[in-house]
Amino acid sequence: MTPHATPPPEPSVPSRDAVLAALRGVVDPELHDSVVDLGMIRDVSVDGATVRVAIALTVASCPLRGQIREDVEHHVLALAGVDHVEIEMRAMDAGERAALMDRARRHAQERAAPVDLPASARVLAVVSGKGGVGKSSVSVNLAVALASRGHVVGLLDADIWGFSVPRMLGVSGPLAVRDAKMQPVDRPVGAGLLRVVSMGFLSGEDDAIMWRGLVLNRAVQHFLEDVAWGDVDYLVVDMPPGTGDVQMGLARMLPRTELLVVTTPGIAAQKVAGRAADMARKGHLRVAGVVENMSDFVCEHGTRYELFGSGGGERLAAEIGAPLLGTVPLHPSVAAGGDAGAPAALDPSSPVAPVFRAIAERVALEIAPVVEMAGCSARLLARVEAAAGPARR
Repeated sequence: MTPHATPPPEPSVPSRDAVLAALRGVVDPELHDSVVDLGMIRDVSVDGATVRVAIALTVASCPLRGQIREDVEHHVLALAGVDHVEIEMRAMDAGERAALMDRARRHAQERAAPVDLPASARVLAVVSGKGGVGKSSVSVNLAVALASRGHVVGLLDADIWGFSVPRMLGVSGPLAVRDAKMQPVDRPVGAGLLRVVSMGFLSGEDDAIMWRGLVLNRAVQHFLEDVAWGDVDYLVVDMPPGTGDVQMGLARMLPRTELLVVTTPGIAAQKVAGRAADMARKGHLRVAGVVENMSDFVCEHGTRYELFGSGGGERLAAEIGAPLLGTVPLHPSVAAGGDAGAPAALDPSSPVAPVFRAIAERVALEIAPVVEMAGCSARLLARVEAAAGPARR
């Protein structure tokens, strides 16, 4: 008797509750609260691999509608079994807007120590699964490339144990304090400005930082809450490697954070970097893109060597469903520029400079553009904060 073949398992599809849980990671950039908790989600349905979401905005012409649409799509597509997302954008009526602002007002009153960042700032955390992949050099060179486009860029060196940003930029502390707020160290870059905060400004370069989880988290919290970042367009956060306390703490403190995952070309590095992306999605953070570092080396005779393997960035991007933003070649100018405080992204003779310019252009125009918030709930937000002010005093 011929045994019956076991039918293939039916592909799993997410429940409605799982979709709503993912949507809690979509934060209104102005009101700093989940679109679910704000009551903006009007309907969610799951039909096989297709998820349909109806979301109501404060006004039909909201300038943030594109960003919110993208965030909804990214978070829902991160769920296993989802291949397609259909999004219907609606506009609230007067009563719904009033209920939304009441919720926002209560939220503003409850926030004891809000992060000192403008609502329009895009937060980009540069992460890796392990050390040694050049995450800090990617953070520094991306930050200066964004600043050279005319942006004001905050750069937070959150790698508390392994801080290296001050040396890479040629800046030093200490951090000044004004009106009970630490003032970042400023470095002009072309038409833009870098505003830098690092543990290196509070500790000697050769001193070991021997802190553990809760203390590390508290240090990062101080750098977010007690620093006068000012009107930055971007906050680039150089994260410690791995998926530990600081990463989870940042996800809690800044739920609008978007991750850039750095890997080298080899399969082993790619697999470890994939864990960082998995951590992000479990925390409902958007993985905005992948950067492959140390992709290859070209000697003076023009021969190309793939010293660390090949294809890791492309494989990781395909695996986690995020775009590959660029592949950075292995070149001595990166290390030399980092040691000298002169980032290679600003060196016109370095072959990595055009690579970082291209990555920064893609970030600024496609991946995380800064949105002018002249409409939508921006004016209402100002009224909310004014109304919440007396309650906090």
